[in-house]
Amino acid sequence: MSYDVVILGLGYVGLPLAQQATRAGLSVLGFDVDETVVRALGDGRSHVDDLSDADVAAMIADGFLPTTDETLIAQARTAVICVPTPLSEGDGPDLRAVLGATSAVGRNLRPGMLVVLESTTYPGTTDDEVRPRLEQLSGLTAGIDFHLAFSPERIDPGNEVFGAHNTPKVVGGYTPSCTAAAAGFYGRFVETVVETRGTREAETAKLLENTYRHVNIALVNEMARFCHELDIDLWDVIHAASTKPFGFQAFYPGPGVGGHCIPIDPNYLSHNVRSKLGYPFRFVELAQEINTTMPAYVARRAQNLLNADGQAVRGATVLLLGITYKANIADQRESPAAPLARQLAALGATVAYHDPHVRTWDIGGVPVSRTDDLEGAAASADLVILVQNHREYDADHLARIAKRFFDTRGVTTAREAHRL
Repeated sequence: MSYDVVILGLGYVGLPLAQQATRAGLSVLGFDVDETVVRALGDGRSHVDDLSDADVAAMIADGFLPTTDETLIAQARTAVICVPTPLSEGDGPDLRAVLGATSAVGRNLRPGMLVVLESTTYPGTTDDEVRPRLEQLSGLTAGIDFHLAFSPERIDPGNEVFGAHNTPKVVGGYTPSCTAAAAGFYGRFVETVVETRGTREAETAKLLENTYRHVNIALVNEMARFCHELDIDLWDVIHAASTKPFGFQAFYPGPGVGGHCIPIDPNYLSHNVRSKLGYPFRFVELAQEINTTMPAYVARRAQNLLNADGQAVRGATVLLLGITYKANIADQRESPAAPLARQLAALGATVAYHDPHVRTWDIGGVPVSRTDDLEGAAASADLVILVQNHREYDADHLARIAKRFFDTRGVTTAREAHRL
């Protein structure tokens, strides 16, 4: 049997991509090294927020085949690599998963195939890391015997408006013919395809998107600190500035940044600039410094709220509401709730949490208890901190019944609430 595409990595990026390709009538093979994930998908069980068990079951019914059998890759006309690229200790991307997936493709590469890397990484990875490994393992030449391209993932977990089908797809190939091949592939199930001059431009476009957000979030996070000291309502300031119909886009402060994109991706660019050019990308490094210190700042504000009423933070019960990195999903990757909980515990607080999307929470040995009784816990805690505003929360109501309520998302109007 032959497949239109094999997608390597069946997580938050690969699985929605596989769903969209399957819906468009493509024959889709899903490869993952995690046997537990593959077995669950085969049984119709989803492990990502954006797909339900029914969605996975429908994919299976339409011919989607999840597998750990590497040899099946040879039966696909296109291979798309969607594996994680976490930060390494040197603040560059950890390419082990990318290189492992590349090797699996290289061992099974056939003439005429298209290989696309979607994993976020630094400029030059496709040409300088992926291409040589594919050529060495297959004996084939990129741009002549097979096509090679980069197309940055743009999955936004929990977004009910934009998904794989209607989010424009950026593609950049090793050669112009590689770009055309990648554009033709994605054009079968994505509404808009945007071609770049090459792989490096496509790689850098993804980093620019997230660096833009990273820097602007850092700007308002720093403003939140001095506006609090100057007794200025920053949320009202942002609302007023947002009325300008041109030249302004609203960004909002918070307890820190989370997910894979914002706290991690800009560091790939910063690391690349330092390693290749020998000087810092100062905007990124300053933004990183500001955003990573926000959990500690929130912990200090929490301590001050308790102190203002003559209560020590040591021994106080602090309830965290919402511990995921984004509202209304279960994804905890790089969530600022974890360093916030560690900061509070280090100050001597007893930390508890409530989150309708998270049953268990392990933050490396720090004791944190879970509560199902939202109103009871909110009323009895010495301090409630709204970390993530899930749709299940009525923040104003909770602020009224709490002894002290600290809103880090600016959603409350109740006078009882303290806002970041």
